[in-house]
Amino acid sequence: MIAINGLNKNFGKVRALQNLTLAIPAGQVYGLIGPNGAGKTTVMSILATLLVADSGTALVNGLDVTVAPKKVRRIVGYMPDFFGVYHGLTAREYLSFFAAAYYIPAAKHELLINDLLELVNLQDKETTAVDNLSRGMKQRLALARCLIHDPEILILDEPASGLDPRARAEMKEIVLQLKQLGKTVLISSHILPELAEMCDQVGIMENGQLVASGSVAEINAGSSGKKVINIETSGLLTELITYLTEYSGVSQVHQVDGRIRLMFSGDSQAQRSLLKALIQQDYPVLQFVEQQGNLEDAFMAVTKTKEGISK
Repeated sequence: MIAINGLNKNFGKVRALQNLTLAIPAGQVYGLIGPNGAGKTTVMSILATLLVADSGTALVNGLDVTVAPKKVRRIVGYMPDFFGVYHGLTAREYLSFFAAAYYIPAAKHELLINDLLELVNLQDKETTAVDNLSRGMKQRLALARCLIHDPEILILDEPASGLDPRARAEMKEIVLQLKQLGKTVLISSHILPELAEMCDQVGIMENGQLVASGSVAEINAGSSGKKVINIETSGLLTELITYLTEYSGVSQVHQVDGRIRLMFSGDSQAQRSLLKALIQQDYPVLQFVEQQGNLEDAFMAVTKTKEGISK
């Protein structure tokens, strides 16, 4: 649904995008993360036809964003990280204005807006002035505005920015509903655990380049080649730590909440060999579990910087 190949964009001497290549299948939720200045907003703006790349191509459902920007806008709903509202308009009037901007017949406005307000759980706020809505409500109204023309693709730049936990949870549920409706969603966020719950795949950007792409599990597996192992025993912790420290492929052995945690570079067979060795040495092992990596682990493993990860 989205195909980017060799995309480059400079702002003076700043290289915002460097030979970026990315493909997003139809019907998937794809998360884009990266440090500040990684280029996420730039690529989203290009896909939304608000910026023109210096070179390379970006296709949206087969349409070149440079050659056919008007056609692209008909199938894309774009929600920027910062957006304005029109003072004096109610939530219903706000959506009606954008429906008219997309040449949707006035006779269809009422039913369409009713459906959208219900989707974003704002049906009880339809007569409330937009500028009197809370931050979370404004975010949901902006998402409804993106959906007014029933786009196939949604580009959401930090939709949960500044929201409290309840509002973030509501936003996550809406995104999952959109996936069920068959929408393709490209979303950026600095709230990595919630992004991992929403996305089929994620892409990690740094310095205008895509440094990793795939499921969270795939990125974790390929990022460092090491796995986190948690071991619980009924005793002999000190002796076991000493033994593990000297075992081949084991590193960073330490005690956490009465358990032993370590990094292990071996494959599944090597893990079995390690467990077998512990049993043969008569260590009282109660649990031997590989800890599943998360999106934060993947991000830190494949990026060189530890700066903020918001935009």
